[in-house]
Formats: sequence, structure tokens, C-alpha cells
Amino acid sequence: MPALKSGQSAQLPLDLGHRTALGREDFLVAPSNQSAVAWLDRWPDWTSGGLVVHGPAGCGKTHLAHVWQKVSGAVLLDASALADHDPPDLLGAHKTAIIENAEGVGGDNDLERALFHFFNFIRENGGTLLLTALTAPKSWQVGLADLSSRIAILPSVSVGTPDDTLIEAVLVKLCADRQLIVGPEVIAYLVPRMERSFAAARSLVERLDRAALASGRRVTVPFLKETLGNEGWE
Repeated sequence: MPALKSGQSAQLPLDLGHRTALGREDFLVAPSNQSAVAWLDRWPDWTSGGLVVHGPAGCGKTHLAHVWQKVSGAVLLDASALADHDPPDLLGAHKTAIIENAEGVGGDNDLERALFHFFNFIRENGGTLLLTALTAPKSWQVGLADLSSRIAILPSVSVGTPDDTLIEAVLVKLCADRQLIVGPEVIAYLVPRMERSFAAARSLVERLDRAALASGRRVTVPFLKETLGNEGWE
């Protein structure tokens, strides 16, 4: 897998004519995600046949998974769908797969057995499995011993909460994609006051864009204080 390049942003808004940017060129490599990126760059040389990527909501796991999907040709599934179909039906012609929300199988006997059989089918056919989750595997509370042992052999890497530098870059790119002109003082005002997640950045920029269009004003610090002031923003 060619190395991921430092880019400008993560996922972009879906509405108002915008699309989700899931390409390698759109992914910014930063300290919070560089370990996960390095692991994905090693594929297909994963000696264990799989990998677990975990981290909080909004940290960029799904974006990373989609980047890897484009390179590996993997089928993308949610863990909740595993119990409804047999592995060959889920995989089709694919040999690699991404299972999102993998922690959700813990404590569900049907899903645990389904993931166990899916894991075995992938390995028997020389495929690769990428699991994404909010938390590390040791906290999934998997009751099926055979599945627990399968998961335990997989390398596990975390994606951290985006730091200020990454959030700044994401805000700048999101604003640029909406042709929303903002100065560095606007970014400096927003970053220390907002939630550290890509989802929060998308929601905030979308909201500011709509407010600016409705008022016919530029996005400035005074504009931010007026727009967000009644929600505790100072």
C-alpha cells in the first residue's frame, strides 16, 4: 500500500452539494493517527492476517477504513450484519473485509459466533480482516473463548482525539470547500473552544456557513460571538 500523504482534511459534509472526501489525498497524517496509518501502509504484509483500529467517535477511523478499502478492495460491513448472512454471501468475490463497530459483538452470542466463523472463513481463503471499534479489544467482553483468542492475535492500534494542529487544518479545509472565507483569527478563536472531533468541526462549519449566507455577513470573530454567544462561547 503506497504511503498515505499529508493532506488537508478528513470527511466533508454530505449535504448542500458536498461529498465525503475519503481519498488518500484528503487525509492529513498527524501524531494522533500516524501509528494507524503506518500499520495500514504495511498491508498486505500483515503476518497475523488482520488489524484492529480503535479510537473515539469522530477521530477518523472510518476515513482510514475507506482509504484502506480503496487499496485492498475490501467489503465494508457493520458488525451488526454478520449474524444475518453466511460469510460467502457477505464477501462475494472479495477476500478482504472491514468490520466496523466490532466492539458491538461482545455479549451477543449470535454475533460472537458469526464473527468467529467470518474470521475463520477469511483466514482459510487467504484474506485479510480490518476491525474498527471505539475501544481496545480487551474491553469488548467477548464470551466466546475461540473468538477471544482469534482477536487476541491481531495487532491493535489506536487513533487519538485530533490535536489543535489537526483541528485547525480540518477547519481551514472545510471552510475552503464551502468557499467560506475566514481569517486566521477566526480559526484561533474556534479551536480552543470546540469539541475535538471531525464530526464537531463539520457541524460547526456547516452552521457558520448557513448563518453567514442568511445574514449576508463575513465570518469574523464578532460574528462568531453573536452567532454562538448564547451557547457559552465567549
